[in-house]
Amino acid sequence: MSEWFILQNQQKLFLGKQNQWVDGRDPAALFKTPHKDEAINQKVEASARDFTQRIQLLSCGLNEKGLPLLDPAILPEPLPKPAKDLFEDPAEPAPVIETGTQTAP
Repeated sequence: MSEWFILQNQQKLFLGKQNQWVDGRDPAALFKTPHKDEAINQKVEASARDFTQRIQLLSCGLNEKGLPLLDPAILPEPLPKPAKDLFEDPAEPAPVIETGTQTAP
């Protein structure tokens, strides 16, 4: 089993592929690299974007699908799901945009 590196902040959130902090429930969305120097560079970049972050480098193995194996003890509480827009009516049809062209009779 090879060693891979992931990043975790002080709130136990993991750095995702899109440079956002995620709870790690979806291992496919996590930033992972086999190169320690690349992980350190990513740590410096994330710290530069937000100096309040206390980021640590974690090493882990991968499962048969190539996803990080995370110990449940290091996982944070699940993040809340984004709320639905209560004012959006799914039954309402999309507005029709008129082009201003007319056909001859």
